[in-house]
Amino acid sequence: MGRSIAIMNTKGGVGKSTSVMALAETLALHHGKRVLVIDSDSQTSISVMLMPMQRWEAMEREGRTLVDYLRALVLDGETKPWSDFIATNVSDVDDAEGIDLIPSHMELALMERDIAGEGKQAEIREAAAALLREASDAYDVVLVDCPPGISVLTEAWLRVCDFHMPPLKPDYLSVRGYGILQRFKARLEAEPFSRNIGLLINMKDQRSPTDQRWHDELRADADNHCFSIAIPRRAYLQRAADHDEGGRTYAAKYPADAGQAVRAVCVELLERLDDFEVYMAQQAAAASQQVAAVSDDGGDGDAEAPPPPDDVAEGGAPDVDDAIATATDITTEDVPSTNVKPGEVTEVASAQPLEPAAAPTS
Repeated sequence: MGRSIAIMNTKGGVGKSTSVMALAETLALHHGKRVLVIDSDSQTSISVMLMPMQRWEAMEREGRTLVDYLRALVLDGETKPWSDFIATNVSDVDDAEGIDLIPSHMELALMERDIAGEGKQAEIREAAAALLREASDAYDVVLVDCPPGISVLTEAWLRVCDFHMPPLKPDYLSVRGYGILQRFKARLEAEPFSRNIGLLINMKDQRSPTDQRWHDELRADADNHCFSIAIPRRAYLQRAADHDEGGRTYAAKYPADAGQAVRAVCVELLERLDDFEVYMAQQAAAASQQVAAVSDDGGDGDAEAPPPPDDVAEGGAPDVDDAIATATDITTEDVPSTNVKPGEVTEVASAQPLEPAAAPTS
């Protein structure tokens, strides 16, 4: 069974859609994974990153976007197979086979207003959950590109996906955005919520002392589960977002240290997913032992569930208040001037190894 990951931060401009594209193409090409990308952002950025504009517009005219699927299912009461809304074999990277896409529509926000107006938040959550259940049987990884802010549909993904993965620039506003996401989860602790598989530090200026300071703040908190490699800020990663209809090699799209960083993140991501699969198998075995114990002696059973893997935390609320407070002490006088030329290659920024995570409480 595949696993679903909501890529989300309430702060925009953190390279979220570019990260989804890079993860999908790396997982497909270098690891042979079947990847489904769901574009749940009305900006439709990942849709036009992964396929030509003309193909996206054609699917929009044909009524084959995420908005058309959810509107039919939730608002119109129609039953349509989600597979009819998929664009197959997207990506401009040579040999990056196995990436499919459910594209978005710029009227997504209007549909969400209709859903809220009719009080169908529960229905949209069930529709999202049903889609992920079926897609997880067909794909190894499902990546949901969520917009900044917590909308009706974004909340649904955050509650029904297996994991969430927040990209952050190492700066004050991105950290604040992550804190809002965590506080939102804490408001309704009884409600299900995806687990935090780890923070992805993105667009890091490796010559900036301020970026390094924020990076250190974030990885100092073990509950954040920062990935060990930060994605550097590079002009060619921005250019990678422009779909090349003629196709290109992976090395041309993700050259030098940026490509190394993306590949390292994917290796670590798959390791964390594998650890979680082992944990779930252990949970199932422990539950079977408890049932057997109850059947044998009529008691409650004494088989204990194993602790969760260190690298996968429950979707708890990491405390970012200290990092936010630090921002009040940073002034422009504290920040030395930097002049990094776009596309300049420097060494990949490595973080310290992950510390063991606290065990989930549920």
